[in-house]
Amino acid sequence: MESRIYSVSEFNRLVKGVIDETPEFKEFFLEGELSGVTYYKSGHLYFTLKDSKSQIRCAAFNYSLKKIPKDLEAGESVKIFGDIGFYELRGDFQVLVRHIERQDKLGEMFANLEKLKLQLQKEGLFSHFHKKSLPINPQKIGVVTAFTGAAFQDIINTTRKRYENIDIYIYPAKVQGIGAKEEIVQGIKELNKIDDLDFIIVGRGGGSIEDLWSFNEEIVARAIFKSKIPIISAVGHEIDNLLSDLVADVRAATPTQAIEIGIPVKSELKERLYEKKTRLDDTINNIIKNNLNRLQILTQNHNLKRFSDIFNEKNRDLIEREQLLKQVIEKIIISKEHNLDIILEKIISLNPMAILKRGYTITKNNDKIVKTIKDVQNGENIETILNDGKIISQVKEIIGI
Repeated sequence: MESRIYSVSEFNRLVKGVIDETPEFKEFFLEGELSGVTYYKSGHLYFTLKDSKSQIRCAAFNYSLKKIPKDLEAGESVKIFGDIGFYELRGDFQVLVRHIERQDKLGEMFANLEKLKLQLQKEGLFSHFHKKSLPINPQKIGVVTAFTGAAFQDIINTTRKRYENIDIYIYPAKVQGIGAKEEIVQGIKELNKIDDLDFIIVGRGGGSIEDLWSFNEEIVARAIFKSKIPIISAVGHEIDNLLSDLVADVRAATPTQAIEIGIPVKSELKERLYEKKTRLDDTINNIIKNNLNRLQILTQNHNLKRFSDIFNEKNRDLIEREQLLKQVIEKIIISKEHNLDIILEKIISLNPMAILKRGYTITKNNDKIVKTIKDVQNGENIETILNDGKIISQVKEIIGI
C-alpha cells in the first residue's frame, strides 16, 4: 500500500472535517470536576474538566450571554453541554461550552422534585382519568408565557399560518427567576375567567434546567390541575418530563408543537369537511337509489296491485260486521228494557201508597207500626194512616180474636 503524505495544514483540515461531520461530537453532555477556572474581561471563560483518569480543555465564549454562572470554582462538580471545537491553526481541540449546571445543587433539586412527584401521583394529579380533551375546532385560546419571548412570537406566527382567525389571549408572565411561579399561577387563574376559551398553553422556549424550574413548582402543578379549561404544557427542553408536563392535559415538546397539536390547519379542515360532505352525499344518494329500486319492485308486486280490491273487500266485511253488531246490541237493549218494566211494576205494587189506595190502613203507636193487639194498651193514642190522610184516636177497648 502506497504511503500517503500530508502537510500539517492538510492533516489538520482533514481532522477538522471528520470532527465537524461526526454527530457524536455535537450537542453532548459531559460530567466532571472543574479545574483551572479563569474568567476573562473579554467575556470568555476557560477551564479544564477532569475525572480520575482524564481531562479535557473547555471554553465558554461570551459566557454571560449564555447565563453561565459567574462564580464557578475549581473542585466543583458540574455537567456541561456543548460541542467539540478543533482549532486548525494550532492543531488542538476543546469543548465549546453552551451551558453549565452545578451538579450538587441540581442533585438536591431533583431529589426534592422526586418526592413531590410521588406525593402528587398519590393524590391523582397525574391520572389520565382527570385529563380533559382538546376541542376539535378551537376558536379562542389562551397563552401564559413571557410577552417578549420567542415562544410567544412562535405561537402567534404558527397560529396565523394554520388558522388565521382564531382569537389569542395572552397573559404576560415571568417564566424564570423570582416571582415566576406566582405569575404563571395568576395567568392560569385569569384566563380561566374568560368565557368559551378552548384551551390554554402554558410554557416557554428552551433554557437551562434552572431556567425551566418554575414549571417544576408545586403551586404551578396544582394550578394546572385545578384549571377548568384544558391546558397544554409546552416547555422547550430535552430532559425528562417537567411537573407541568405530567399534570397538564396534553404535553407538547415546544410552544410551536402545542399549536400544531391544538389547532388544525384551516385548509386541511375544509378539505376534510368537503370529503365528509362528499361521502355523506354519496351515502344519501345510494339510500335514495336503493329505496327507489325497492319501491319499483313493490309496485310490480301482485298483492300490491290488488291492494285496492283487498281494501274494498275488507271494508265491506267491516260494514257487515258493524251492522250485525248493531242488531245484537238492539236486541240486548229491548230485552233489558222489558226486564226493567217488570221490575218497576213489582216495585210499584210494593209501594205502601198503592196498598192504601186499595182501602188498607196503617196504624202506628209512637212511630211504631201496630202489628198485633199487644202493641197497644187502653188509653193510648194511636195514629191511623189512610190514603188521603190520617186519624188520631184513643184506645177504649182491646178485643182479641
